[in-house]
Amino acid sequence: MTESDSFPGGTALTVLDVYDWMAPDGLRGGSAHVHLASAEGYVVLAGRGRLQALGARGYAESELRPGDCVWFTPGIIHRLVHEGGLRLLVIMQNAGLPEAGDAVLTFPPQILADPAAYARAAALPADGTPRASALEDAARRRRDLSIEGYVALRDQGPAALEGFFAAAVRLAAARVPQWRERWQAGALGAAVLTGRHLDQIAGGDAAHLAAGVLRQIARPSGPRDYGMCGLLTRYDPGTAVAR
Repeated sequence: MTESDSFPGGTALTVLDVYDWMAPDGLRGGSAHVHLASAEGYVVLAGRGRLQALGARGYAESELRPGDCVWFTPGIIHRLVHEGGLRLLVIMQNAGLPEAGDAVLTFPPQILADPAAYARAAALPADGTPRASALEDAARRRRDLSIEGYVALRDQGPAALEGFFAAAVRLAAARVPQWRERWQAGALGAAVLTGRHLDQIAGGDAAHLAAGVLRQIARPSGPRDYGMCGLLTRYDPGTAVAR
């Protein structure tokens, strides 16, 4: 691995425009979900809204205004509420893991208990669907189902999270070997490389500095993806140009 293979520290970088769709509980925003192995951070670029967070310590809300920065660790169920033009810069630990299933939506218990039912409820239509609105319709249904389960969990209190966490782990356990490969090549590889550089510096070896490179990604111009929380503008290090 080289430092130019990914963003610093093996992170992922995305611009998120939070959905302004009305949810079943009368609030606008994205899906509720939890990450099992990755921390996530937001820097508010524009607009306003709230982050609703539910964890073993209870429920909390954070106002989001331009310039604000919040982050949370695995185990925090989170939901973004849109109150006007909310756009975030999202920094995700362990690039690749969230996209590979590290995020588990807060669907009702009967869906979480059935891997096939969960997969159907979480899936979006493949690109090229004959109806332009099919992706949005599926993303809305997925969001609404997650809010149904989330509101029930929030109302029941922290004691209810034990069952949800157990179900989430059961759904994800089979993916761990693939996640481990991504982590070893990404975040762990970046940390190991830093250690190698420190050893070189301590030994008076400056060779790695001569290999420094500047990379740039052009502003993405393609269609945005439907994510769990909103429309995603992804910055893919694989498209970077060395300068």
